[in-house]
Amino acid sequence: MNDFLMEKQKEACGVFGIINNDDFDTARMVYYGLYALQHRGQESAGIAVKSGNTILCHKDMGLVPEVFDRVILNQLQGNVAIGHVRYSTTGDSSVSNAQPMVLRYRNGNMAIAHNGNLVNASVLRDELESQGAIFQSTNDTEVIANLISRYRVMSNDIVDTIKKVMNEIKGSYAITMITPKRLVGIRDPFGIRPLCIGKTGNSYVIASESCALDAVGAKFIRDIEPGEIVLIDEEGNLESHKSDKKEASSLCIFEHVYFARPDSNVDGVSTHMARVEAGRILAKEHPVEADIVIGAPSGGLDAALGFSRESGIPYGHGLLKNRYVGRTFIQPEQATREKGVSIKFNPIKSEVTGKRVVLIDDSIVRGTTTRQIVTMLKEAGAKEVHMRISSPPYKFPCFFGIDTSTRKQLVASYSSIEEIRELIGADSLAYLSLEGLLRTPVGSTLGFCTACFNGNYPMDVPDEVEKNSCG
Repeated sequence: MNDFLMEKQKEACGVFGIINNDDFDTARMVYYGLYALQHRGQESAGIAVKSGNTILCHKDMGLVPEVFDRVILNQLQGNVAIGHVRYSTTGDSSVSNAQPMVLRYRNGNMAIAHNGNLVNASVLRDELESQGAIFQSTNDTEVIANLISRYRVMSNDIVDTIKKVMNEIKGSYAITMITPKRLVGIRDPFGIRPLCIGKTGNSYVIASESCALDAVGAKFIRDIEPGEIVLIDEEGNLESHKSDKKEASSLCIFEHVYFARPDSNVDGVSTHMARVEAGRILAKEHPVEADIVIGAPSGGLDAALGFSRESGIPYGHGLLKNRYVGRTFIQPEQATREKGVSIKFNPIKSEVTGKRVVLIDDSIVRGTTTRQIVTMLKEAGAKEVHMRISSPPYKFPCFFGIDTSTRKQLVASYSSIEEIRELIGADSLAYLSLEGLLRTPVGSTLGFCTACFNGNYPMDVPDEVEKNSCG
């Protein structure tokens, strides 16, 4: 894959669930919710709907509007549904790993959708296979489903079953699930992946981000807490239970840096305001004399606004992003590979010609795209390009559901800031400090996972993790 298409980290998945007590079109509501979560996964999409004792499911590779049309949605009739959008990790981009997964177990039919990654999935899979379990996919969502099935045989209580599964699995997970009687939402004890709950009329909605609630006209109620199990029955009764495991809250800080949509609120914090605050603090930590501040679309735009407000340097739109370049873009041949970035990004010459430019982005992963953007800006007439990054140097891989490379492919893991500056061709380069970043989610009472910056993982991780997440 082209470097410029792999430059950004990929969030693994987005999940959505709804229990319909208001006689609207259930599948279409899930469709709209998934559309709002499309940024969290662009390789496959799926919807499962409970109709009586049957669960109907349609899923395929592609974006939400590519996978579903009017005919398919009309076939998905029922009052309880979950949906999923997905990025794959290395080597498992196939329809067999698309979600939701639908399985039959002792108590009836079950559907499950998962955002995250289990660090002990391979061990659990080996144990289950040795006991006769058969797997049809390579993702760890099926491991979770098999564990639920196994423990459900020994218990008549679904909450007890889920608690036992949560004691077995290690890693990150935000889950929506359909059981014969309920819609279920589950968040891992660390709260690494986000999950929230809303209500429209008499109907409940569970989603990865609050922007999906807005898309279906649901009112945000609250975030599902780390380690919480939420169950909603078809009469609209909501139950909340906590897992037996109590851990320190460790929301992935990159939700606020890059992954979540800017109009979402995650664990009580406005993503937009967190990014603006990051830019403001960045301007204080690393001031520069310049004529214009621009953001790299789309991750750097909010931070650029904050940098401009704090520094007094005018904010401008110096880069245009072609929103139609993405998953299906035809990759150029090696000889013209670097030309690909000019199809995705293009400078607005009238904004940058003859000016000292501050370019804000959320992160530098490999550095290849950043180098090409800096070159483009200078070729467009920029006198100077000063790079400012609204997070610390990205040095360590993530094992919790983000498709980042190994350390040898993370430029900050083996290069100094000055070496990176030379690589990208900027006149200066500076990063937001970790201390500054942790001040940006203003009002947050929860902790964060910052392992990608400092290597301090919230749990033990193996040296090599088979990253076959939901995702």
